[in-house]
This record gives sequence, C-alpha cells and structure tokens, in this order.
Amino acid sequence: MAGTIIFTGANGSLGLYAVEHLLTKYPEHTALLTVRNATDADPNTGKLRDLIARFPNTKATIYQVDLSRLSDVHDFATVVAEQVESNKLPRIIGIVCNAFYWNLVGGPDMTVDGFEKSFAVSHVAHVALVLRLIGLFSPDGGRVTLLSSDAHYPGKNPTERIPPVIPEDLDLLPKPSATKGDTFGLGYQRYANSKLALTTWMYALNSHLEKDSNLRNVTAIALHPGALVDSRSLRTNAPGYLRIAQTLVLRPFLPILRLQNPTYRKARDAGVDTMELALGKIHPGERGYFVCRDPDESAPQSRDDEVQEKLWAKSAEWAGITEDKTALKLNS
Repeated sequence: MAGTIIFTGANGSLGLYAVEHLLTKYPEHTALLTVRNATDADPNTGKLRDLIARFPNTKATIYQVDLSRLSDVHDFATVVAEQVESNKLPRIIGIVCNAFYWNLVGGPDMTVDGFEKSFAVSHVAHVALVLRLIGLFSPDGGRVTLLSSDAHYPGKNPTERIPPVIPEDLDLLPKPSATKGDTFGLGYQRYANSKLALTTWMYALNSHLEKDSNLRNVTAIALHPGALVDSRSLRTNAPGYLRIAQTLVLRPFLPILRLQNPTYRKARDAGVDTMELALGKIHPGERGYFVCRDPDESAPQSRDDEVQEKLWAKSAEWAGITEDKTALKLNS
C-alpha cells in the first residue's frame, strides 16, 4: 500500500542516493524531504531539486526544517499531521532520521533552545519528530530508521580520542561541561554521544511500541550505514587532513580498505540499503541495531534497560513532548 515516508537531511551524501532509489523503485510513495536550507543558494538542495525533476510523475516535496530549532520541528510535524488527518497525505509508513551535525574544529555550538548543536540535531529533533508523528503510521505498520554510527560504540572507530558515554547526569548530553581541551576529540565525542543516545533511545522506543496495541506493528532500527568514503561530512567542519585522507587514501584505496573493514563503502550503496531497510523490504518486522544492512550488536551501555528508560523520559522533556503531543505513553 502506498504511504508517506519522511526523510531528514535529504540533500546529504547518503540522502540524495536514498531519495533517488525511492523515486526510481517505489514511485507510488509520497516523499517529504527535509533540508536546512530549501533555496538554491544551497547547492546540495539544488542537486535534490534536480533529482526530483527527473521523476515528474512522483510525489516528492522539499520542506525547509532547521532541526537545530525545535520550533521548526514542531511546526513541520503539525503541518504533516494536519495533512495526514485530512487525507491530503497517505498514512506514514516510514520516518528516516538521517540529518546530523558535527564540528570537529571548534565548538561546542549552542542552539537557540540552549542545546549543544550536535546533540540537538541528531537526537533531540528526531525524538520530537518521531513522537509527534508516531500515531499517524499506517495500521499495517511501518518503520522508524535512526541513522547511527560505529562512533557510538566506544573503541570501534579509529577517529575516536575520547570515548562516548551516557553520563549519570543526562543533562550533560545537551549541555556538556567539557568545552576546552582537545578540540577535535571533544567535537567527535559530542557527535558520538548523540549517536549513542539515539541508539539507546531506539530500544526504549521499540519497548513502548510493542506495548501499544495500535502501534506494535511499527518497528524501529538504529542503522550504522557504513564508513562512507565519499561523504561530504569529511569536508564540513572537519580538519584539512580528513579532506586529504579522503582524496588520497579513502577513495582510491576503497577495495583494499574493504578487505580490512567491509563497512567501508560509497554513499550510493549506503543510500540504497538505507531506503530498502526503511521500507521494510529487507529484514521486515525486525528491530534493533543494524550495520550496513544486517543486524549487529550495539554498544553495551545502549543495551542497558535502566539507561534506556531514563533517556526515554529525559528525551521527551528535551524535545518538548508531553502526553497530549504523542500517541505513545511517556511513562513505563
């Protein structure tokens, strides 16, 4: 059955290929594609608009949503909800939380809501979006796909200098106390912490979905899409040596790198797999943590039931979600 799929960060490296795959193979669905800047002043949005133009018979719309502003997220959710409830849009079958932010050369950057920007964009905004719209999924179910990273798992990514952790005081996640020292290490930890939080929250989301008789057919996964050698992120808010490594090592030596670590791959392959998972075409009905396209084991702290439930409650608070704004129960 045709449905609506929402995709954040749709003009990103992975996003463009995921959208292309959706429009090529599944044109019956309606795509709501969010970007931070919807004007052609952003060349990547221009690429997205050109991509959509190649498929004139598909139903795809670009929305400007600044995920670093919670008011933008809630306004977008309200618009979508009104359109679904008035049958102007079909019921939702998928939400792909792909957008993220990092700053490895400065920061921490704070949002207008007073949150550290990596955490606000990657975690808080997506919590708000999912909880606002979860009750509008098709009765047949669907899937929430949260883009994670191997960075969430302490010791997994060689770029890590300071391991990610969910602290006892959860408010240190959106408002970190460590702001001086190793700029790169702290910046990468903030990014990794946002992915650890999102992965941990995924388990709590699944627990609450399974307890709800109306929503138990909706599944949630956290997906590490792979180490993308052609990702634009390596050239954004990143030190110059990462750009050089991408040009001289990662791209030309991809076949050799894959012998050591098969998760190294191109954004095109990751985009295709992400969309196939998001639509439940592969591993339908399954939940949990995935790497590339298959189930895997997430970081130990993310699998701690107590941490999951504490983060569930706190995330709703950060996101401005109250009982009247979501179809799910916020308490256990």
